[in-house]
Amino acid sequence: MTTTHSDTPEPGSVSNANANDDLKALIRTIPDFPKPGILFRDITTLLLNPAGFAASIARMADATHGPIDLVAGIEARGFLFAAALASPLKAGVLLIRKDGKLPGATIAEDYALEYGQDRIAMHADALAPGARVLLVDDLIATGGTARAAIRLLRKAGASVSQAQFLVDLPDLGGAKLLRDDGVDVSALISFPGH
Repeated sequence: MTTTHSDTPEPGSVSNANANDDLKALIRTIPDFPKPGILFRDITTLLLNPAGFAASIARMADATHGPIDLVAGIEARGFLFAAALASPLKAGVLLIRKDGKLPGATIAEDYALEYGQDRIAMHADALAPGARVLLVDDLIATGGTARAAIRLLRKAGASVSQAQFLVDLPDLGGAKLLRDDGVDVSALISFPGH
């Protein structure tokens, strides 16, 4: 489900399907990057806009259900959203990183790429069993990394029932796959295509 909010400064009221057009207008589209045929959704232009970034965080926080113990951000842009969301949610921040980037004991999860595999990791002692974790990233596309992060968090004993994204690319099916995994998915903005 994509959650939408009104364009007024106060987040939280649902008004229409175009409620987040103010944020969508702050995201630049770069054609043919990183390869021909791809429309790259560049959120750095939204991040440069203080009001736009603040509104994004407020609306994402408002779309979160129930108490949260930790906000898990996926490297690297997910860290920005996780850290910013943790404060209004009164939660800690858990970093999900590429394997080999964290000191100390870690647990890891492999996931498939188009041509090969990759691995993400978190500290083995990052959460207590039963911790309520919100997964956050800037964008959901095919869902490979997000699904691996959910498996990793659940393997560590977390309860993961929600995921928040700034942008959803629904044609690539990632949000649907997360929903099939029992996760309530919310995104502020949706772009057609890839």
